[in-house]
Amino acid sequence: MNAPVALGSFASAVTAARHAGELLVQPRMGFADIPRMREGLHAVKRARARTVGTLTIDSYTRVGDDESARLALAEGTDLNGYPITAHGADTTRELVSGVVGGDFAVQVRHGSANPLGIIRALLDAGLDATEGGPVSYCLPYSRTPLPTSVDAWARSCELLASRPGTHLESFGGCMLGQLCPPALLVALSVLEGVFFRQHGLRSVSLSYAQQTHHDQDVEALTALRTLAGEYLAGLDWHVVLYTYMGVFPRTTGGALGLLRDSARLAARTGTERMIVKTPAEAHRIPTIQDNIHALEEASLAAAAHRGEIAVPDGEFGVLADARALVEAVLELHSDAGRALTEAFRRGILDVPYCLHADNAQRSRSYIDGRGSLQWHATGSMPVRAVPAPDRDRLRAADLLGMLSHTQEAFDRAALTSDGERPRGTAALSG
Repeated sequence: MNAPVALGSFASAVTAARHAGELLVQPRMGFADIPRMREGLHAVKRARARTVGTLTIDSYTRVGDDESARLALAEGTDLNGYPITAHGADTTRELVSGVVGGDFAVQVRHGSANPLGIIRALLDAGLDATEGGPVSYCLPYSRTPLPTSVDAWARSCELLASRPGTHLESFGGCMLGQLCPPALLVALSVLEGVFFRQHGLRSVSLSYAQQTHHDQDVEALTALRTLAGEYLAGLDWHVVLYTYMGVFPRTTGGALGLLRDSARLAARTGTERMIVKTPAEAHRIPTIQDNIHALEEASLAAAAHRGEIAVPDGEFGVLADARALVEAVLELHSDAGRALTEAFRRGILDVPYCLHADNAQRSRSYIDGRGSLQWHATGSMPVRAVPAPDRDRLRAADLLGMLSHTQEAFDRAALTSDGERPRGTAALSG
């Protein structure tokens, strides 16, 4: 029988929200300036929503260039995030003291294929939660060879797991942010969860990014929970949904409609935590107040759908395809890291439109007439493709249409008199 899992501040905040029947909402906020970062954390804590805070790390620190981060701080140059290693443990500990406590916690978010220094820094500062993964923070964000990332993440997971109560979130369900069919997102998140488990983590979360079709996303989140229950039994785990990560609507009404749609999706699927985007995304870097407004809007939208339970009918076959991918990968080797590396080498995992050298680049996806994501080509993956009608190959114009599909649909809905979202818009041009 498994021993009880010790929960740190972050996992405890999720558990408290779950018991209260409330969606936990979270921003992506990160500032180099300490007073501004402190103001942001306190504003998130005071928001009219159940929240957790974020320290999003700057791009120098993500790639291990701590010297450039320190130089930027010394020269007063603005950074695009919080340089946790340059600031040092004492500064970060002081930053979060007085804000972390009760049901409020802080997660460190970064984007590093080799996060060992970041994890040392957050642990030294008394924090207990971060995110990423050997695939999800390698293929989209770096040129680091996948085997190197797998080794670095193995060491990083073991360091994180050496402290009781730590929590790690897989970013696997957010690969490229858009145009990745849901079954692959589900499979990658589950596989990274298995990797975390093998390297000692006892508290994990699995991610999924909102895609192009609400009912398909419902099916995907249901499949993710099903497979998590099977592969992560005995762990503390939860699911986190990301508001759509692609091109965001340009109208305020369209952006709020998309944000509210993601909150509705979270509420209807029992998702515990959600990462929001703001109506400012299409125009500028969001302010603290932009983030607070988004958190409160998402919380209100989720509360409006509390108690609704979505029952997918299996129309899109997400669970079967995700299970086939997970099983095919784990059959390759008993070590999850080696299995992942081999799966990409053979093309058993293949992320569409991902240009990393270790990705086979034989898969392609498209948005069909229902507005759902489908496989145009699957290469060596053990899932079936249903190619786009009248297309041997997808064209540049097709890709551009798909990238703007969600933005245009929600902007158009915001401009209609009744505000209803168009449901059946094909992305492929004629």
